[in-house]
Amino acid sequence: MNLHGIIPPVATPLTLAEEPDLPRLRWFIDHLLAGGIHAVFVLGTNSEFYAFTEAEKQQVMATAVAHVAGRVPVLVGTGAETTREAIRLTRLAEREGADAVSVITPYFIQPSQAELIEHYRRIADSTRLPVVIYSNPAHTGVRIAPETVERLAELPQIVAIKDSSGDLQTTIDYLRLSGGRLGVFQGRDTLILPSLLMGAVGAVAASANVAPRLCADLYAAWERGDWPAAKAAQQRLHPVRQCLALATPPAGVKAALRLLGIDLGPSAAPLAEPPPANLELMRASLTAAGLAPADR
Repeated sequence: MNLHGIIPPVATPLTLAEEPDLPRLRWFIDHLLAGGIHAVFVLGTNSEFYAFTEAEKQQVMATAVAHVAGRVPVLVGTGAETTREAIRLTRLAEREGADAVSVITPYFIQPSQAELIEHYRRIADSTRLPVVIYSNPAHTGVRIAPETVERLAELPQIVAIKDSSGDLQTTIDYLRLSGGRLGVFQGRDTLILPSLLMGAVGAVAASANVAPRLCADLYAAWERGDWPAAKAAQQRLHPVRQCLALATPPAGVKAALRLLGIDLGPSAAPLAEPPPANLELMRASLTAAGLAPADR
């Protein structure tokens, strides 16, 4: 499977009881696909995966796989605090028909690089699915070192890495040391174009929930070699990504979508709506990016 392009970590619609709203999830997936995204990624960080029971995760996986129905690949986040739980979730995703899994590092404990290698090796050995490893040190306190990626690239089931470090040098090191054996995805939306120019294969972009067409246009412009259009799209995307930080992550995605006329329900408590002053700043950023209210 050739994973590439713009992949949103799909925001999970919730009911007022903070349970997954599966009919609304189907609608939102269609909305994103109409915007030109290249794959669907459920139960990622911006999907609030940490808020769900295992049964709810299974519902979200099954709903996404059935509704996408092969139109694009479906990735499922199966990261967990222990190797045992990550393996269990990965096997569950495989049974539900996912095309690949994305596995974030543990996010409370801080394993050594040797422990990370063994963690990912055991997960990869447990499944026939392609595995995308995910480094987000600002949120987990755990960095996947480039030398670790070099080792993990030797495992045939590990096919890609998402780099949310925000450090372009780290992205470049991942590209260099993996020797073309791994696809590298940028996880910091303000660095999509520079990363593509250095050899990345795409981006797992939270802002693609809010501006799927803009993100897809950026990738398409780069793909056809239209550098001015790609640069202009990246510049337009900048305020979109920056405004998401005006709420406690990942609540910014849902707040921005509400301003554009798309209501996905609340974020799981304790996350809350940003204060009015922040909403006005967010609205100004979305206006600066040229985003019009979306059809519901």
